[in-house]
Amino acid sequence: MVIVNSFGLFSVVNHQVEVPSGLRMIGSISGFTDAGQVIEQMAHNILSKLDSDLIIEFDNDELLDYRARRPTMFFEKDHLASYEPLVLGVYLVRDESGIPFLFLHGYEPDFRWEAFADSIEEIIEMYAVTDFTWVHSIPFPVPHTRPVGITVSGNRSDLIERYSEWRPETQVPGNVVHLLEYRLSRLGLPCVGFVLLVPHYLNDSDYPNAAVSGFELITAATGLVFPTDQLREEGVRFGERLNKKVEENEELSKLVANLEQGYKSDRATSFGVQISSPKAAEPNAEAIAAELEDYLANRQRNNTEDLG
Repeated sequence: MVIVNSFGLFSVVNHQVEVPSGLRMIGSISGFTDAGQVIEQMAHNILSKLDSDLIIEFDNDELLDYRARRPTMFFEKDHLASYEPLVLGVYLVRDESGIPFLFLHGYEPDFRWEAFADSIEEIIEMYAVTDFTWVHSIPFPVPHTRPVGITVSGNRSDLIERYSEWRPETQVPGNVVHLLEYRLSRLGLPCVGFVLLVPHYLNDSDYPNAAVSGFELITAATGLVFPTDQLREEGVRFGERLNKKVEENEELSKLVANLEQGYKSDRATSFGVQISSPKAAEPNAEAIAAELEDYLANRQRNNTEDLG
């Protein structure tokens, strides 16, 4: 491997792959929060269903706290056979139409955020990247009976105006993709970030509908086409099972009804509805949500066919 990064953070690992210039870059970084396992589902679909090659790999020894996120070791009877280190890198991927793009994916760096951002700027210059799009998800007090809500950031005003439903003025705990958007926007690179508002009681569950929304938004921003048929089918089955369980539990039904009443539908779009700030919840809403989270987690463990 040849270190090409002036900050010593990444290596070009596949010189045989020819990377066209002028590609789009999609960002998908895990480690901060991944409500509904959106990033995990989207990354799995991209890397398992599309042609991809890892072309750049970042140095774990520079960016990763191993004690906080320990690698998986494989033990075979009487010896350690191998281990699986975490990977943070850039992949060359071709969408379903054969159009290439760059996919930044992996863990959120524990260290050297500014140097990491400098490295991404260097990669963008090296490959003449045309724009940067990223997706993220957070838990939010909204019922699953509504389409997935969206908050949009960046400097692409057309996408913000069209899709952003919740536009708060507040302080938020930053993640490294926020830093990338901030830095790249200041350089004048077209950037857009889509934050999906996932029902808080589904925070720890695989929520296929949110992953589908993420892909639809990336398509709207880039024109890239992604495989979503399986996710859509899983979303239908997930919704049927979830609705059945909510109907069977009076307290859970009250929680969903309360959340539903806390929102108004001022306008509808193909990606969701206009939402307002939630009204005051019932005193025991959080406890009910915790009960639903526990139920869903237990059901996932006990039956691999349920709420996958």
